[in-house]
Amino acid sequence: MATARPADYLPAARFDFLTPVFDVFVRGTTRERAFKQKLLDQAGLAGLDVLDVGAGSGTLAIWAKEREPATRIRGLDGDPAIIEQARRKAARAGIDVPFDEGLSYELPYEDASFDRVLSSLFFHHLVLRDKQRTIAEIARVLRPGGELHVADWGQPRSPREKLAALAIRRFDGDEPTRDNLAGRLPELFEAGGLTEARERERLAAPLGVISLYGARRPA
Repeated sequence: MATARPADYLPAARFDFLTPVFDVFVRGTTRERAFKQKLLDQAGLAGLDVLDVGAGSGTLAIWAKEREPATRIRGLDGDPAIIEQARRKAARAGIDVPFDEGLSYELPYEDASFDRVLSSLFFHHLVLRDKQRTIAEIARVLRPGGELHVADWGQPRSPREKLAALAIRRFDGDEPTRDNLAGRLPELFEAGGLTEARERERLAAPLGVISLYGARRPA
């Protein structure tokens, strides 16, 4: 059964007509391979139960399974078109990764289901209320001692980064991007029940800076 999309829902590429070129857009604006490989290195997924929230076209989940075949990973996204794209991509690659349609702030999983939750270029699509609800849901589905690992647009510091961030804000909207660009994601992770939340690394990208964050559910 399809998930009802709320009025303020944004498709994976912000606009439905961009969904077919989502992968091209991400590769051209974010140094995708570099930051996603670093995120997977940071997360340490071998043999774990993993959820990719806001999985988009499935690239991160597929790469994770290719690197660590024993990892049990599934992806979730609220955009049915991008989920179908992810399923086709996994099938073409011969990779067994299930992709579920659902909303990040209403995760369709039992409490303490996952050792790791991943998210890449997703939180900047959410307004503050939905960020908070999503973080609470992530804390719920993580096992005690489980970890959240996030790569997303971060706080610009240099003049070049600040100029590039104007394009991010204009394209994705001021309210959804505000907390990302202010560097507040670790603060929100902690407020949502996680601990040890901090920025782990920063990578320059064509449209700003990608920050890698980590946080943990208390044991």
